Amino acid sequence: MTTFRWSAISAGGDMIRGVTEAPDRTTVVEKLQRQGNVVLRAELAARRGRLAELLEFDFSGRRRLDAARLSQFTRELAIMLEAGQDLDRALRFVVESATNTHVRNILSALRDRVRSGSSLASALAGEPRSFSRFYIGLVRAGEAGGTLPETLNRLATLLEREQSLNANLRSSLIYPALLVVAAAVSIFFLLDYVLPQFQPIFEQAGAQLPAATRALMTVGLLAGAAGPWVLAGLALVGVVARQALSVPAYRLKFDGWLLRLPIAGRLLRETIAARLTRTLGGLLQNGVALIPALAIAKDAVGNLAASAAVESAALAAKGGTGLSGPLGATGVFPSRTIHLLKLGEEAAHLPEMALKAADIHDEQARLMMQRLVALAVPSITIVMGLAVAGIVGALVTAMLSLNDLAG
Repeated sequence: MTTFRWSAISAGGDMIRGVTEAPDRTTVVEKLQRQGNVVLRAELAARRGRLAELLEFDFSGRRRLDAARLSQFTRELAIMLEAGQDLDRALRFVVESATNTHVRNILSALRDRVRSGSSLASALAGEPRSFSRFYIGLVRAGEAGGTLPETLNRLATLLEREQSLNANLRSSLIYPALLVVAAAVSIFFLLDYVLPQFQPIFEQAGAQLPAATRALMTVGLLAGAAGPWVLAGLALVGVVARQALSVPAYRLKFDGWLLRLPIAGRLLRETIAARLTRTLGGLLQNGVALIPALAIAKDAVGNLAASAAVESAALAAKGGTGLSGPLGATGVFPSRTIHLLKLGEEAAHLPEMALKAADIHDEQARLMMQRLVALAVPSITIVMGLAVAGIVGALVTAMLSLNDLAG
């Protein structure tokens, strides 16, 4: 049996918490639901200590919710509002169920603003680091249309999908990154530590190291001597590049260059298209007009060149030319995006088609990343194997030379 910690809203509208032993989470949820409770959370009970609190501490000093906690907050708030709770009580439940002090402070400030008479959207605008314009725009539309619970539910789904895509992309890069680090450390160790052990032996014997071994030793000495300077240079380049990219003109050129890269550029375009269509579809589905929706969506794509393309398409759309044509003329987004948006415009189902396009682009980005990883892993392994084989070959040559000297 496994121990689960849970929180729920009782039939009387009160927050209840507890710990239950069960074979799995589904059993806990079903048991609570049979008792008439609305389940907010059911997770493995783990002993929390000072180390756990330290790992959750925000060292950046920035007051914000990360993607996972934002998605969790949205889902819990939607559940409670759909269960018939008023906004103040729902926010109180979310604050009380927060396990992190940093998160609890942000949500408490949010609730205080609402209790002072602000709308939820206005209260969210007071935390711009945590809630994007897209998030605030959807909430404002939901409040204006009287559909806040449904809006938050759809918003939670969109956030969870985007979080899942980002998590898949990051996890796909972990193994190749570990391989590169392992290869670099192994090669540096062989060049900087193992090979130099042979030089004193040959000097005592009055002989010269083989040419291949001497060449590799020279590379090792240069790497050891120049390593700190190279790292310092890379750090300096990083600082200069960061300052340069803070200038919009340079950032625009850099982002455009990224989109034109042969393989990475295509993956980036798929990811950007997914963000654009997901944001646009979500806003349109909640009653936001096309032009204001595009104004919000252009900030969600995360690429200045793509944002400029959306902005130019929005200007053209104001003249009644539609969205898909001007957006396709920019040449930034995949043709699949343009085709699906055009179908949505022709069938008067643009919100639905935009969300379907987002799902398709998410899947395409995931498949492309899988293919890239499938190609990168054997390539890195082969290069690492050849490099290590060359170094080992130089070691064997040196050892054979020692045998010849001894003979």
